[in-house]
Amino acid sequence: MELVVRAARVVADDAIVARQVGVADGRIVAVEPLDGPPLDAAETLTLAEDEVLLPGLVDAHVHVNEPGRTEWEGFATATRAAAAGGVTTLVDMPLNSIPPTVDVAALDTKRKAAADAGLAVDVGFWGGAVPGNLAELRGLHEAGVFGFKCFLLPSGVDEFPPLPPDELPAVMAEIARLGSLLIVHAEDCTVIDNAPPAHGTRYADFLASRPRDAENRAIAQVIDAARTSGARVHVLHLSSSDALPAIRAARRDGVSITAETCPHYLYFAAEDVPDGQTQYKCCPPIREAANRQRLWDGLRDGDIDAIVSDHSPCTPDLKHLDAGDFGTAWGGIASLQLGLPAIWTQARRRGHTLPDLARWMARRPAEIAGVPRKGAIKVGNDADFCVFAPDQQFVVDPTALHHRHPLTPYANHRLTGTVRTTYLRGTPTPAPARLLTRESGISSG
Repeated sequence: MELVVRAARVVADDAIVARQVGVADGRIVAVEPLDGPPLDAAETLTLAEDEVLLPGLVDAHVHVNEPGRTEWEGFATATRAAAAGGVTTLVDMPLNSIPPTVDVAALDTKRKAAADAGLAVDVGFWGGAVPGNLAELRGLHEAGVFGFKCFLLPSGVDEFPPLPPDELPAVMAEIARLGSLLIVHAEDCTVIDNAPPAHGTRYADFLASRPRDAENRAIAQVIDAARTSGARVHVLHLSSSDALPAIRAARRDGVSITAETCPHYLYFAAEDVPDGQTQYKCCPPIREAANRQRLWDGLRDGDIDAIVSDHSPCTPDLKHLDAGDFGTAWGGIASLQLGLPAIWTQARRRGHTLPDLARWMARRPAEIAGVPRKGAIKVGNDADFCVFAPDQQFVVDPTALHHRHPLTPYANHRLTGTVRTTYLRGTPTPAPARLLTRESGISSG
């Protein structure tokens, strides 16, 4: 073994246990009691009393934007931010880059851009399902994408249009044949078209422009299509807690549906968003405190499976901070580096544990996307670790973040929990990273 990590607190098997973890050839080869016979290795790392060994996080919802919009974010900066936040694997979304990942040629272009940029953590890719690319899905699947993303309303970029309702059944049927996964931005276009338009500096007006019913109706549509086609579906960035009963009922009926939410929906509340502060704008929007608590209840009850960043940055000028207009500003929140402490700050107040965090932010994202050998400290998995100090507090300094632009709604917030070191296959990051592909036989969990 090259490395043994010894810690009084290791998150493994949904518990906090005292373990020594042995690493050889980048894989975990032993997980043994700390008070047992010492494992022998070339190097031994003993964690400090205030540190916990977590599995490396898996963030399956990241907009890297390279190539084409690398001035917004790129693979070099995004993966450095991920590593600093305890994330060892990210899966890149198919849009905001140019070209979008809607055929094999575009996937090849993106993979080359990632390889040339230099990676600090492992990276995989989602494909896109857009009007007219049904015939491209099989090729993308065989090339190793982890699934396919679609929008049910305009995405915000013209090169990635929404999937029309009359094309959704055929796409789902093809995805079912492939044994793949459809991940859905679920907001109903008609509901939003009939809502007051987003405009001006008042956050309450922006919130009214993206009502909960837009999510609720779109999720119901997705459930109906999944029930008919038999396809696996995943609801992205759930912000409306009103949709949880429908998701729960669909699962009872045998529909294969999972759901994620994001740190900003669990940390912030609409009542606290200052008017004119467009760094808080995202779609779907941050909702009220009572809704936030019901999302936490959904995590506790297992109705929400995972927490991922939906890291979607842009250049600061596109946030229109000078005007503070929520109608014209780009919608997306930069949080890739801060997800773990943001969630832990709120979770510990509600009685949740570090094993809960590891399940929501590592194991379940890896299982849902089908990312092999990631998300848990167990024999056979990659030796991806996050050394976490759960009691240490810090104040967010945007200039210290590794994101391309120092713009985040978490600026100056006091968070609890710091990432001391991140290990990728047993090596501190930045370490030799890989481009990942889907492997057959991976369960959705």
